[in-house]
Amino acid sequence: MSIENIILWIIFGALAGFLAGKIMKSSNGLIANVILGIVGSFVGGWLAGQLGIATATGFSLVSLLIAIGGACVVIFIARLFAR
Repeated sequence: MSIENIILWIIFGALAGFLAGKIMKSSNGLIANVILGIVGSFVGGWLAGQLGIATATGFSLVSLLIAIGGACVVIFIARLFAR
């Protein structure tokens, strides 16, 4: 993974965390959702690559959707551990 891809997933992660927080009706707060979104974007990007779904490089709708999906998964897992 190149440095450009890492920076891209951090940017997408921040946006995805915000959007995933709205989708999941998260009560974590903005900063927590952004952090979970950044982690989720890396998870989503890695998982998409492993499954051969897409090679998410560059700014694209597919990359953003992968990041949002990963952020939703991470927020869901965070909810399970918070209980």
